[in-house]
Amino acid sequence: MDLLGELEDTEWRDTVQLYKEEVRNMSLFIIVLKPSVFVCSVLNEDWTCKDLYGFQKGLSHLEQNLRKRVYGPNLIDVPVKPYMKLLFEEVLNPFYMFQLFSITLWMIDHYFVYAICIFIISVLSICISLYEIRKQSITIRNMARFVTNVTVRRNSGAEQCVSSVDLVPGDCIIIPQDGLLLPCDAALLDGECLVNESMLTGESVPVLKTPLPAGERTYSSETERRHTLFCGTQLIQAKGGGQEGSGAIAVVTSTGFFTAKGNLVSSILYPQPTNFRFYRDSAKFLLVLSFVAMFGTIYSFVVLFTSNATWLELVIRSLDIVTIAVPPALPAAITTGTIYAQRRLKNQGVFCISPPRINISGKVSVFCFDKTGTLTEDGLDVWGVMEGGPSGFSELVPEPRLLPTGHMLSGLACCHTVTLLRGQPLGDPLELKMVESTGWVLDAEFGGHRVLAVMRPPTQQLSAQGPVSRFPFSSALQRMSVVTVAQGGRSALAFIKGSPEMVASLCRAETVPAQFSSKLRNFSSEGLRVLALAYKPLDRKHSQGEVEKDMQFLGLMMMKNLVKPESAKVINVLRLANLRSVMVTGDNILTAVNVAKSCGMVGSDEKVIFVNATPHTAQSMPTLRFTLEDGGTTTAQSSVEVITQVGPAQRQHCSTPLLSPSHSFPDTLSLQVLLRTTVFARMGPDQKTQLVKELQKLNYRVGMCGDGANDCGALRAADVGVSLSEAEASVASPFTSKTDNISCVPLLIREGRCSLVTSFSLFKYMALYSLIQLCAVLILYTVKTTMADLQFLVCDIFVVTVLAIVMGRGGPSKELDPRRPSASLLALPVLGSLFIHTCIIILGQLSALFITTSQDWYIPLNSSVYGSSNLPNMEDTSVFLLSGFQYIIMAVVVTKGYPHKKPLYYNGDAHWIRLTQCICITGRVSVRSLQHSPNSVIQFM
Repeated sequence: MDLLGELEDTEWRDTVQLYKEEVRNMSLFIIVLKPSVFVCSVLNEDWTCKDLYGFQKGLSHLEQNLRKRVYGPNLIDVPVKPYMKLLFEEVLNPFYMFQLFSITLWMIDHYFVYAICIFIISVLSICISLYEIRKQSITIRNMARFVTNVTVRRNSGAEQCVSSVDLVPGDCIIIPQDGLLLPCDAALLDGECLVNESMLTGESVPVLKTPLPAGERTYSSETERRHTLFCGTQLIQAKGGGQEGSGAIAVVTSTGFFTAKGNLVSSILYPQPTNFRFYRDSAKFLLVLSFVAMFGTIYSFVVLFTSNATWLELVIRSLDIVTIAVPPALPAAITTGTIYAQRRLKNQGVFCISPPRINISGKVSVFCFDKTGTLTEDGLDVWGVMEGGPSGFSELVPEPRLLPTGHMLSGLACCHTVTLLRGQPLGDPLELKMVESTGWVLDAEFGGHRVLAVMRPPTQQLSAQGPVSRFPFSSALQRMSVVTVAQGGRSALAFIKGSPEMVASLCRAETVPAQFSSKLRNFSSEGLRVLALAYKPLDRKHSQGEVEKDMQFLGLMMMKNLVKPESAKVINVLRLANLRSVMVTGDNILTAVNVAKSCGMVGSDEKVIFVNATPHTAQSMPTLRFTLEDGGTTTAQSSVEVITQVGPAQRQHCSTPLLSPSHSFPDTLSLQVLLRTTVFARMGPDQKTQLVKELQKLNYRVGMCGDGANDCGALRAADVGVSLSEAEASVASPFTSKTDNISCVPLLIREGRCSLVTSFSLFKYMALYSLIQLCAVLILYTVKTTMADLQFLVCDIFVVTVLAIVMGRGGPSKELDPRRPSASLLALPVLGSLFIHTCIIILGQLSALFITTSQDWYIPLNSSVYGSSNLPNMEDTSVFLLSGFQYIIMAVVVTKGYPHKKPLYYNGDAHWIRLTQCICITGRVSVRSLQHSPNSVIQFM
């Protein structure tokens, strides 16, 4: 320990530098920066679930202090840089370095007014930028930094209230019944916690966390999410396992930047770069302009050298060409459209935390949708229940409360995670409806003990039942289970609820009715959400694996899940725009297909082919079974012939797990399924993410829309992830929509296309602006003159800047066009149009010069002097005025409207165009006056 030495708290802020140095993903080492640098292995890298239970007794003071020296304080400390340091870093930005170089050059060349104006604008820009950067840093720091008091257990058995800053991995914390905002990641060991994880997932429905099962497997917060409490989430309520209903018990697993919240803050501070062709081509196009600048520099050098200019003039004029040919405002100009689009989206309830994704949304070619809560309503109505057993199914009972007293009714009333919060039931909408339909009520008192929920029947003839342990629903497992005990301490009963196929596989075969498959198929084909229930008696405490086997089948519950009225309209809009729509759901394949037909993903006249995937096992190869709607089947085993027989107009609907690392289908077969599947059913969260990544490998720009409940990974992996949430911003996805339907999807795509087209237009315009000015200057150099100070100022500030702002104001068109906008700046049509426009620009300016010199009233300039000493003159006036019109004409030409953007005359600031025209018209009037008074050249120019 002498090697470690005494570390001050402030030194641990250097861990922030780890993230800045792109070491954010490092999970096995912490670098401690003191006079010398050394590496220390993280102590919890190989913790098993059993090891975590070993910390339940608590750490001693000595061990806690030693761990704090290694891990540092439990703080997500985002440093806020002082203004002077920010100023130094901002001035070193290549943009401002180029501006500084240009201003210095202009001052030497006696362009004092123009240089001073650009200097003032640059200073104002730097000040605004510094203010915004510091304001954002303070906001992130206030969001990230959180300190509270936490009760920890020591190995002596005593409980101590400590600051959350002093928490270290291995600390045993006591969570009070009223909950708290968690300052660390922790594994729940005893009791249950109701947690609001909307900050991480965007899902507003609270999640029930249960104790971590003991075992020898390595602990991971991702695989054990149902048993992990994440930093920054709000623990609404906690229940302990003690007789007096004390708080829950958890063990700290991660602190500081290694927590879920720390990873979130790191992703905000240092986001992953977006791999988008438009941004890549933008950087490459600057090289093209650099070559143009080099050509202009050489030409000007030759012209000036033949004019007997001094060496100082040669250097200054040649370098001045560089400042003209490469516009420093180009990067800022192309973000104008994105800024306007982000503002319009916000006004319509769509919030964006990653503005570059707006342009990417304009190139989306396939959009994936979750089903429940996204395409269909959140709430479900109980359609009916049907008890089942060895003798078959009973008659359909429309209301569960009408069921006879028995295990089926008890299972419906108790197999859920609904709890009471301030006297109000809280939980999943499906379970709330299920509990309500039984007529049983929730209570918080059970045998004198306060618990999360107790189910009391409507009559006194039945005993109340309370949960002993609960295993919440898992999308990957497709089920949930509870163990309940009736009041009075009678024998325990285990209930399981989940997908019918999964529940039936966990039941004894003789208890499952022979008509199970046919009943399930009939109900699912009608679009009903079908759940199965089973039970078994228990005589002692069991693990989840032991509880969920050898069950006795109880029956089916059907729920009607209505499609949202907006879903069919939106899917039709996407279909007309040639955008592929895909449903990704964990529900039954027949239910999913029914919903797909209801919302228009599958046409009524289209033939449906069901594809069932079987994973690779020790006894068999992976197989794909194709089933036609008429009942015909065929099987593919490492073969592609069957899939290629499907007609191009037919669609496939895959009832997964098709995408799994254990599958080894031929690439061609997997490719065909990915390209032509419309509905992916029985998909787990990881499989949804994998599907998105596989589609991206096929060069699709993939969008994903969900509620953030079990599709967070897919939302993050998608190029454009949209979370339907009431929060203004969700870290689950780049976009968050306050509307609870998918109507935001075409809106986002329209805004993305508009923003991309606007960025494209502004990029071309800024390039043409520099080429117009470059051609004008080179022509004037040839005739031994140049542009005046105020002429540059009028062009750059009052004409080009105003036009660029106006060009970015146009909103999106009202309809989605089947054609997507281009994202390539280096394509032949783009480069060809720029070349043709440049030729027209040169011809126009030369024509203006030659026409002026051929007039009777033309007065030649003084050829014995050079540059600004020749001002004013007719050559400069004619070329300058024509270039002014060229700026306006090119702005109109490159501003692309139809089909992705409203025409230019819809822009709110169109009057600025008329104002700019007036400036040039005034100059034109001055030129006409030269015929009567040749000496009355525009003096201020």
